[in-house]
Amino acid sequence: MIRVVLPAHLRALARVEDDVELEVTGPITTGAVLDALEVRLPVLRGTIRDHVTHRRRAFIRFFACEQDFSLAGPDARLPDAVAAGREPLLVVGAIAGG
Repeated sequence: MIRVVLPAHLRALARVEDDVELEVTGPITTGAVLDALEVRLPVLRGTIRDHVTHRRRAFIRFFACEQDFSLAGPDARLPDAVAAGREPLLVVGAIAGG
């Protein structure tokens, strides 16, 4: 099982209180995990990635095992610890301003 940690505003939108556990088949990539997340929680479609291009939204970041996967692309394989469920994929809402 893959664990995904969502930021508070997306947890509220999806009406989940804790980590989301997903069954992902095939290679464990950021794209595969996000595909499974959107199937499990359809209300999140378009909030993390664009509906058409599937590109990451500007103020969303992805982290796993203390590594930033935000710019790695959808085919980037996640670490073995994430694939084994020992570590989560973190979806983080970035903040901008000054």
